[in-house]
Amino acid sequence: MSFCLLGAAILIAGCNAAPTNNVPLATTNLTTTMKFPITKADAEWRKELTPEQYRVLRQADTELPFTGIYWNSHEPGIYRCVACGQILFTSKDKFDSGCGWPSFSDLASSKAVILRDDDSLGMHRTEVICAHCGSHLGHVFDDGPAPTGLRYCINSAALTFEKNNPSSPAAAGSDATNPPPSSSAATNEPPTGDKK
Repeated sequence: MSFCLLGAAILIAGCNAAPTNNVPLATTNLTTTMKFPITKADAEWRKELTPEQYRVLRQADTELPFTGIYWNSHEPGIYRCVACGQILFTSKDKFDSGCGWPSFSDLASSKAVILRDDDSLGMHRTEVICAHCGSHLGHVFDDGPAPTGLRYCINSAALTFEKNNPSSPAAAGSDATNPPPSSSAATNEPPTGDKK
């Protein structure tokens, strides 16, 4: 039992990061601050997001493993940033990594996220940030499946899921950086369907 608790603590620590209110560019001087298409005051983020979403997206916290609504989802569709609607991942790249968080081997678009070095908690990792609003999503690791070899380990609290509609532009492979449609096709409810 204590081994399980220790393992869960290590997993949680392995995905925590520093807050992203002023995200420094990983490729330039660390005093440079990034600008995002969507910027809001902290009070606006607090009002629009649930307390858990705020902790994860704006304070770079991590939800407990195996507790998020999407970690065991296998339904076809797209995953968007819950804060801004940016399309981040598709179900075709989602896989079961056994880590307790949604895992993806690739991005919906190379422009969907920004990667930055994260040396918090005494270890080096690569943080994944939404390129549209600067929200913390999770981390990426180099232990994923072929052909990318990547595992984007993402918090469910950072995502919203939209089921594929065969006649929708998203299902037809449109630009993955589009904001969500004006209808409420996206949902924060867990997908239904067979679980693998």
